[in-house]
Amino acid sequence: MTSDGESRPTFENPFEDPGSAEERVFAVLLQTREPTAAPAIAERADCDAKTARKYLEWFVRLGIATEHDGEPVTYERNDGYFAWRRANELAASHSAQELAEEVRSLNERIERYQERYDATVPSEVDATSPPAGIDTETAFAELTDWSSLREEIQAHDRARRLQDDPDAAAV
Repeated sequence: MTSDGESRPTFENPFEDPGSAEERVFAVLLQTREPTAAPAIAERADCDAKTARKYLEWFVRLGIATEHDGEPVTYERNDGYFAWRRANELAASHSAQELAEEVRSLNERIERYQERYDATVPSEVDATSPPAGIDTETAFAELTDWSSLREEIQAHDRARRLQDDPDAAAV
């Protein structure tokens, strides 16, 4: 609630009108993994290209998206923004001790995967020919989880650094 009594949308869902073109463009943007032109994003968001471009330019100004010059101009999600946002959320909602405990727990899970797959990082493992006793589907799921754990440790470390120096960049 603001000082004038109006409520603001939550950070988790910053849109006042769920299902709006803005929200649909944002949802499509979150799924992009490579630079994508506004008309392609518009098609997937079920809106016109002009509307998509308007919101994409706004997301660029907010730091949520990255714009790539060219013909056509393309857009993609700014992973750095989401890493920064995650670190800030962790720093605000966890004590330094809680963050340290979670990092220990995450590291223990990684160590179990390292032992199970006899590798130091997931990229050293060929999921299509996993070790004996592990089926391919399980290997893919566990390797994905292993990669996610490494990202989560990085987020927790950024959060601890942010707590130590709130003026420091989290990424």
